[in-house]
Amino acid sequence: MNGVRLTGIAGQEDAQEMYESTARYAPGAQVRIRDEQWLVKKVGNTRYDGWMLEVTGVSPFVRGTDAVFYEKLEKPSGIEVLDPRKTRLVADDSPNHRRARLYLEAAIRKTALPQTEHGLALADSFLMDKQTHQLRPVELALSAQNPQPRILIADVVGLGKTLEIGLLLAELMRRGRGERILVVTPAHVLEQFQRELWTRFSIPLVRLDSTGIQRIQQDIPAGRNPFVYFKRAIISVDTLKSDVYTHHLGSTDWDAVVIDESHNLVTRGTRNNALAQLLARRTDALILASATPHNGNAESFAELIKLLDEAAIADPSNYDVKNLEHLYIRRTKISREVRDSLKGAWADRGPSLPVEVRVTNRERTVFEELASRWIPRDRTARSVSDHQLFPYTLFKSFLSSHKALRATIEARLRTLDRSAAPSETERSALVDLDQLASRIEDADSAKLAKLVEVLKELDVGPQSATRVVVFSERIATLTWLAEVVPAQLGFPTGRSDDKNKPWLSYGGVVQVMHGEATGDDEQKKIVEKFGLRDDPVRILFTGDVASEGVNLHQQCNQLIHYDLPWSLIRIEQRNGRIDRYGQENPPEFRALILTSDVQWRADEATGEVLFLDDRLVGAKLLRREEEAHKIEGSAEAVTGLYRAQEEDNRLTKDLIAGRTVETSLRQSRQGSAGLLAKILGNVGANPDHTEVPIATVPSVFESTAAYFDEALRQICPTRPEDDLSLRRDEDGTIAFEPPADLQYRFKALPKSYLDEQGILPTTKRPGRLRMTFSKKLAEQRLKAARDSSKTLWPNVGYVSDVHPVLDWVTDKALASIRYDEAFVLAYVPHARLAGPVFLVQGIYSNALGRPTVVEWMAVLGLPDTPRVVPMDADFLALCGVGPRMPGRAVAQDAEGLQRLVPLAIDEAERHLVLRENEYARRIDRVLEPYSRRVQEWRQEALFAAGRIDEQGVKLTASRRESLIASLQTSGAPMLRLLAVLEPLSAVGDNA
Repeated sequence: MNGVRLTGIAGQEDAQEMYESTARYAPGAQVRIRDEQWLVKKVGNTRYDGWMLEVTGVSPFVRGTDAVFYEKLEKPSGIEVLDPRKTRLVADDSPNHRRARLYLEAAIRKTALPQTEHGLALADSFLMDKQTHQLRPVELALSAQNPQPRILIADVVGLGKTLEIGLLLAELMRRGRGERILVVTPAHVLEQFQRELWTRFSIPLVRLDSTGIQRIQQDIPAGRNPFVYFKRAIISVDTLKSDVYTHHLGSTDWDAVVIDESHNLVTRGTRNNALAQLLARRTDALILASATPHNGNAESFAELIKLLDEAAIADPSNYDVKNLEHLYIRRTKISREVRDSLKGAWADRGPSLPVEVRVTNRERTVFEELASRWIPRDRTARSVSDHQLFPYTLFKSFLSSHKALRATIEARLRTLDRSAAPSETERSALVDLDQLASRIEDADSAKLAKLVEVLKELDVGPQSATRVVVFSERIATLTWLAEVVPAQLGFPTGRSDDKNKPWLSYGGVVQVMHGEATGDDEQKKIVEKFGLRDDPVRILFTGDVASEGVNLHQQCNQLIHYDLPWSLIRIEQRNGRIDRYGQENPPEFRALILTSDVQWRADEATGEVLFLDDRLVGAKLLRREEEAHKIEGSAEAVTGLYRAQEEDNRLTKDLIAGRTVETSLRQSRQGSAGLLAKILGNVGANPDHTEVPIATVPSVFESTAAYFDEALRQICPTRPEDDLSLRRDEDGTIAFEPPADLQYRFKALPKSYLDEQGILPTTKRPGRLRMTFSKKLAEQRLKAARDSSKTLWPNVGYVSDVHPVLDWVTDKALASIRYDEAFVLAYVPHARLAGPVFLVQGIYSNALGRPTVVEWMAVLGLPDTPRVVPMDADFLALCGVGPRMPGRAVAQDAEGLQRLVPLAIDEAERHLVLRENEYARRIDRVLEPYSRRVQEWRQEALFAAGRIDEQGVKLTASRRESLIASLQTSGAPMLRLLAVLEPLSAVGDNA
C-alpha cells in the first residue's frame, strides 16, 4: 500500500477505499486532470487534502512539466484515471494512413528510452564524423556501472571533448533526462561552445552572458528566477557566481549540468568549489570536462570525483583509482583507438623548431647584470633580492622582451614604495637594471628582428592569406609587438581612434588578446575573426588566456612561441590551439630561443657549463614536450603535475636548489608515481575494441527527412509550398517561413544569429528558416561560413533528431488525436500474418517517473489464440506499415475491433507481468553493484572517521541509498494502445 499507515480510527471501509485509491493512482498510471494528461510519479496521503499526486505532463501542452495535485482540491472535475481498455478506435482517412503513421512515429520519438537501455540511439544523427573514441564517454556514462549519468571527460587537448559532450547531452534528451540543461564554461569559449552544440547537434542554449542578460530582462519579470524561464542555458562560471544568479541556484533542479575546464573547481573553500558542489547536488546528470584534471594532489582529484559520486572515495588521501574507472575517461592521441579513429580527420603534427637568436650587445649587458647581482653564478652568494623567486621573474621577463622587463621592474618598485621597510639594496639594483634595459631600442632586439624574419619566411604579408598565432606570457611584449611588427612586414597603416590600441590602425590585420585588458565579448569576437577565412586578420598576438579551450585551427596551422613558459603543460596547451581534431594541415611550431655567451654555472652532475638564456629551461622544455607528444601522449606524464603554475614554481625552486631541468622533471615524475601514474593510464581506452552498443528503437519511416516531409504535408491544410512558402533546392536546402508556434522554439538562440540569418520575422520582412538533412551540404555551409569575413554561423542549418523543428512536427502529430483514442489502419494480410494486430506500448517507471522498462508489443491471434510479439522495425515492415500501405477511410469491422480492445490490453499486461521478474533482474543488475559499493564505502568511511565526520558519512550513505531506491521500478505498468491494424478483405476494399 505504498507505505501508507492505516490507523485504528479508520474503519474497514475507509481502509479498503485507501487501498483502492493507492492502486488506482499507482506510479506509472496515466491520469486526466484539468483536461490534460499526466503520468503519476509518486503518490502520498495527506491529512486534509486526500491523495497527493506528483505528476509529469504527457499531453502536448504540458509535456515535460512537473506538477503536484491534491485529490480533494481537484473536485468537482476530479482526477480521472485513464483506462487503456476504454480506448476508442477511430478511422484515419488521410492518404496511406499518413496521420496514423505520423502519430505512431511521434509516440515512439516522444517515449523516453528506458533506464535499462544502455545503447546509443543517435550516434549517426549529428554533423560530425562518427569517431569511435568520441562515442566511448557516452557509452561509459550510460553504462550499467552508473546509476546516474555522471562522468569526467579528461581527454587530452584537442581530441574533441565538446563533441563528446554534445553526443551525451543528445542521448540524455532522447532518454527524457535532458529537458533542463545548464552548461558552464569559461567566458572566452562560451559562444564557441554554444555554436558547436547548435550547428552540429541542433541543441539550442540560451546564452546568459552580458549580452544575453540584457535580452532576458526584457522577457521575464524583474527579480524572477531566469532558470525557470529558460530550461537550457549556457553561462560563464564568473557570471554564474554573480549576485544575479547565485541566489536562484539553490532552488533550481537540473537534468544535466556540464562544467567545462572543471579543474578550476577543486580548491576547497573557494567560490568555484562551492558553486560546483551546489550544482552537483541539484542535478541528475553531471558532465565535467578537463584536459588537466589533476593538480598532482590525490585529495584534489578526490574532490573532483566527489562531485560525481560523493560515495566513491572513503579516504581522500588514500584510494585506488581502479575503483573509479566508471566515473572518468582519459585518452591521448597515441591511444590505439584514438589513433585509428583519427586517420584522415586530423593532420599529423609537424616539428617543434627551436629558432636560435643571438643577443645583441645591449641585451648581453642585461644578462650579465642578472648573473652578477640577481641570480649569482656562485650559489653561496646572496642575491640583491630577499625574495627567492623574484630574480627568476626578472629573468623570465627579459627572456620575453626588454619591454616586459621594464614593466616588471616598474611594478616591483611600486610594491617597494608601499612596503613599510623596503630594501634599499634591491631598490638600487632595480634602478640600475632599469637603466640598462632602457638603453635597448627596437633595433637592439634580436628576437624582434628574428620574428619578422620568420614571419616573412612563412609568407605573412599584405599579399598572402597565411595566418600565425604568436604567444607570449607578457602583456607588455604582446602590445609592443602588435605596434611594431606589421609595418616591418609591409602592412599599410592608417589611423586608430583608440590611442591604447595603436595596432588598430592596420585595419584589423593584427589582433591582440590577453586576460587583463581584453573583455570577454572582445575575446570572443577576436577568436571568431581569426576563424573566418576572409577576415583581414593575419597575426594574433595572444597570451595564455587563449591556451585553454579556444579553437584557432580553422584557418591557421602556424604557431610561434615568442617566449616559452616554464611549463610543459602550458606549451602543450598552446600547441593544442592549432593541433586539434579537424585540423586539415600539419600544424607547425617554432620557438624563439634567445642565446648568449654569459656563462652562469656548471652542471653539478655533468660539469657542463650552463648559460643564462633560453637554453637553460625553455629550449629543453620545447624538446621534451615534443617527445612527450610522441611517446607518453601528454605533458603531465612527464612531470606528474597537472597545473602549469605549479610546474613553473617547482622547476624554479629546483633551479635555485642547484638542480637541472632534467633532474627536476625526473624527480617530479617519481614523486607522483603510484596514484598519478594510474590516472595517466588510458582509462576507457577499451583494449578489447568492442563495438559501442546501439539501441534498438522501432521506426515507421525510413529516415528522419521522410518523417519531416510527411509531417509537413499533414500539417499544412493545402500544401507546404503554399502555406509556408516552402522551397526545396536541388542541393538539399529546405527553406520556409516558420509559423509562430515554431518561431517560439528558436528563442534560445542568439539574437545576433537569428537576425543575421533572418529566421524570425520583422516589420519589414517575413522570417525564413533554411535547413537541410544532408550532412554533406551542412558541412559545406559550415566550411563556407568559416571562409567568409562576417560570421561563423552557417546560412543553412543541419537538422538532427533533436532539432526543435522535429519537436514541432512531433507535437503536431501527437495533437492529431485525443489521448483516449487510437487509429485503425488497413494492411494487406499474407501467409505469415492474418487477423487484427493491436500495437501496444507498455512502460514500467521508477519513483521519479522515468521509464525503467519500455516494451513495444504487437498482440495477435485475438480472441482465441492471443500472443504477443515484439513491435520492432522488422514486424512493422512485415505488416507493410509505410508510405505505400493501403488506405481505408472507415474500419471494416469497427465494432468487432472495439470489443477486442480490452482483451488486447489484458494480453499485453499479462505479457508484462509474466516478464516482471526478468525486468526486476535487469534493474537489479544495474543497481546492485552500486548498492554494494555504497555499503562498502560506508564501512570504509566510518573507519576513517578521524578524517570524515561520522554524521556526514551517514547522511551521504542515506542520500545514495535513497537514490538507488528511487531508480527501482515502482507501481503498476502503464499501457497505451497506439494503433490497430485491420486486414483488408479480398472484396470491397480499395488500395
